[in-house]
Amino acid sequence: MGSPKRNNEIHIDNEALTTLAMAKEGILSPVDKLMNKKEAEEVDKTAHYKGSFFPFSFILAPAGTRNENVLRQAKKGDLLYIVVDGENRGEIVVEDIFEIDRMKRIEKIFGTTDPSHPGVEDTLNRLGKYAVSGEYKIDCSAIRSVKNAISLMTERTRAKKVSAIMISAKPLHRGHERFIRMTLEQSDMLVLFLLKPYKKDKYSYELRLKVLKYFVDNFLPRNKVLIVPFENTYIFAGFNNIILDAIAARNFGCTDLAVGQNHAGIGLYYDKTGTKSIVDQYPDLNIHINVSNEFVYCNECKTLVSTKTCPHGSHHHIAYNSEFILELLNAGVLPPAVLVRKEISAILLSNLYPNRFDKIIQKFNNFFPSEGLLEEMTEEKFYLEIMKLHQTVSLT
Repeated sequence: MGSPKRNNEIHIDNEALTTLAMAKEGILSPVDKLMNKKEAEEVDKTAHYKGSFFPFSFILAPAGTRNENVLRQAKKGDLLYIVVDGENRGEIVVEDIFEIDRMKRIEKIFGTTDPSHPGVEDTLNRLGKYAVSGEYKIDCSAIRSVKNAISLMTERTRAKKVSAIMISAKPLHRGHERFIRMTLEQSDMLVLFLLKPYKKDKYSYELRLKVLKYFVDNFLPRNKVLIVPFENTYIFAGFNNIILDAIAARNFGCTDLAVGQNHAGIGLYYDKTGTKSIVDQYPDLNIHINVSNEFVYCNECKTLVSTKTCPHGSHHHIAYNSEFILELLNAGVLPPAVLVRKEISAILLSNLYPNRFDKIIQKFNNFFPSEGLLEEMTEEKFYLEIMKLHQTVSLT
């Protein structure tokens, strides 16, 4: 459905649309609306809204000359259509139009205006000069379906302690697995919020979901674990990330949020009473945040250990560095099984490099040992068979 006139349209992207849907559906509560100028200034000054903590004002200030012209001419009570990719996706009744300080807005979100920061330049490009507030209507069905799925599983399992983990699984490595298992052991139910960013990536949401589902379906009790998408919009990219994660997890129905000590924005520090973090400053978040120590592989312990409990020095430790593992995968190299489960590496590499071994498979289809049954050699199975040969120890 399109709107009849172009001078009553504001054009935004899907990321902004999803952020509006989150607020409308209560995921960012206490925020449930676009703030007017007075509210926005108060929140930016106090970091509180309706008596609860919220790190910065919630506004809509879309970039572009066309949007700027529409907003400058709009009057209180006007109906504006919200358009995404040429399609009408909602509407807003204007309450207030006000000018914003773009650089102050950026600093509020990211804690810096340095353009080298990965989120600053992108957000500046999509941030306009004028903000609009007012009652709006949009489709919130995708967000609502996630809320309903969590609610239904909580009721079915009668879970009291529902933990959340926000995870990109890029890639899912052994450290992630241990962290997930440890959190599940301490919970009645675990919700894995798989981050779904808006930038295209060869490690797509679908591929990462396939990997995470494989791990959950084969190595965890499925009746206690739920995987749901988490739309990782621009507001979660700043230094308030962990606070917003906590707010979102709480409003999705979780009682606890589990994070690693290297989680973005956690800000660990020490005082006389022990280790503290930024979350200790905001007790009114109404969700318990559990901070886990870093996991490493110790070549003396011969297993995954916590850096807090292992007695051996860091020179004995292999860190689960996602960037290093990604470099191996990007080069087409099977990561060692101590870093990534071999079945997961096979899924990733067979998707990243499809048909890579077609000629080899056709020529040497019977090269590998089998159970005596005729089996089709797939790309994924080929990686697994190669890994088995790598792990043969009698000649090493």
